[in-house]
Parts: sequence; C-alpha cells; structure tokens
Amino acid sequence: MKLLLALAFAFGLAAVAPAAAQTAAPAKAGPSIVLETTKGAVTIRLRPDLAPKHVERIVRLVNEKFYDGVPFHRVIAGFMAQTGDPTGTGSGGSKYPDVAAEFSKESFKRGVVGMARAGSPDSANSQFFICFAASPWLDGQYTIVGEVTQGMDVVDKLKKGSGEGGMVSSPDKVTSARLVGAAG
Repeated sequence: MKLLLALAFAFGLAAVAPAAAQTAAPAKAGPSIVLETTKGAVTIRLRPDLAPKHVERIVRLVNEKFYDGVPFHRVIAGFMAQTGDPTGTGSGGSKYPDVAAEFSKESFKRGVVGMARAGSPDSANSQFFICFAASPWLDGQYTIVGEVTQGMDVVDKLKKGSGEGGMVSSPDKVTSARLVGAAG
C-alpha cells in the first residue's frame, strides 16, 4: 500500500511539474532600446536577467550616444546583421574593457540579439548582432542580450554584405539609439 501511495504521489508530482513550469514567472522585463536606422526603427527588449553586465554596458553606451552614426558593417543574408563598431571594420569597440561571457540556455532564433566577440568568450565589448533566423550553433557560445520586439521587417531590409565575411560597402547605419522603459 505504501508503495502504491509513493508511486501515486510521484506520478502526481510528474503530472503537476509541467504545469508549474508553464506558469513560472516571466523573464524579468528589462529596458528597451530603439535603434533609429536608415531603414526605419528597431526596438530591442534587453534581457538583464540573462546578461546583466552586457546589458549594463549597452545601456551605458546608448546613454553616451556611442551607437549614433555607427554602421551595420557586417550583414549576412539568412544569418545576422552586426553593428556596434564605430570604425566599421569589425575590430573596433568602446573605450571600456571587454565584458566576460554570460552564456545562458536561451536559444538564438530569429530576432534574438547577441554580443559579437573575438575568439575569446570574454572579449565582447560594444558590438552586437541581430539574427535573421535560428542559429543553434551559437547557443551557449555567445551571450544573448535581448530580442527584437518591433522592427524585424526593418532588419530584413538592411543592405547585405557581398564581400569577405559579409562586410557591407556603403552600409546602413544606426542614426540614433535611445533607451525606453525601465532602466532594468
């Protein structure tokens, strides 16, 4: 009888666990940034719950107007659009030190925003990219900082690169970036 009760209890927990997972608290709502681009506006909801130090860096750079006038220097059709390098070469960054990786279990899918970096996982600085499509090979390898909530149609219109590594000649630009919503 005790075995039957134990099995019934275990089965009951197993049946309730998925429902509990579905009603878990939503991800912490972070601030959003609006990128005004040469093609239109893109709104990105930042995820301080996933990458607090990276989000703090982006917010700081937005507040300092760092991203204003910065090109989408690398845009690969079907993969991603990258910005955040004022030199437009892919090797530039901010005056601040690099940020250590903050990997999560979230997946890179269409509209997800991740931090670009060099070979070292701890080399992200100011550059970020927006995925055009699911990119599972990035999962657990790059830091996710947010997701586009409005304007993916604008991202889709960005001029694509045809050169080495998706580098774009005469690229579209972030004309201005601003913070909206809570400061996280």
